[in-house]
Amino acid sequence: MRSVVLDTETTGMPVTDGHRVIEIGCVEVIGRKLTGRHYHVYLQPDREVDEGAIAVHGITNEFLVDKPRFRDVADEFFEFIKDSQLIIHNAAFDIGFINNEFALLGQRERAEITDHCTVLDTLLMARERHPGQRNSLDALCKRYGVDNSGRDLHGALLDAEILADVYLTMTGGQTNLSLASDGADQNSGGRAVPSPIRRLPADRRLTQVLRASEEELALHVARLAAIEKSAGGASLWAQLEQPSTPNA
Repeated sequence: MRSVVLDTETTGMPVTDGHRVIEIGCVEVIGRKLTGRHYHVYLQPDREVDEGAIAVHGITNEFLVDKPRFRDVADEFFEFIKDSQLIIHNAAFDIGFINNEFALLGQRERAEITDHCTVLDTLLMARERHPGQRNSLDALCKRYGVDNSGRDLHGALLDAEILADVYLTMTGGQTNLSLASDGADQNSGGRAVPSPIRRLPADRRLTQVLRASEEELALHVARLAAIEKSAGGASLWAQLEQPSTPNA
């Protein structure tokens, strides 16, 4: 699946008060890997940026004077995100502003971006995994060990890059575990069922046992520690590796 991690900065909030998008930042992820492709633009909003918003992202009215307007970039932006899975932190905010920008252009077919993309909200995901805790992007960076030391102010492209790292770390180890993945057998009702064991002919079976090196074992231990830190408890693997205690 092609995913696009997206963030925006605006003149203020809410969108119903006439506020506009002034920065869009996107990074592309395919196969759980950053491809290096990104989309980034600053926009002239044709209105003043609120002082409170400037304090958050540092984008001033003077900086935006010579920037393109959304209508100038609407087509290329839409082409970059269409048919993708959008990964957004607090998606309702960004989607509302993006829909509004297309609506202001009279582009009704694009004014509901969820008709062209699926959306994954990492804020909702984090709240489900960590109820009752702070789940801002900065809080998630601290929880998952993602470096955000260069984030003095909010910025759409920087925040999209950081969110991509957070998302990949937060969902690490959860890929390719579904019984219904490609190649799995299904019954007539569409439910996944165990596939039959397929044994190699005797002349093709492996006779050599490859054991993990010390470096590989160390990486394995470090990975388990990271999983346990994010999950807040011992991993099943670690529990299985513990020697059993004889009954008294």
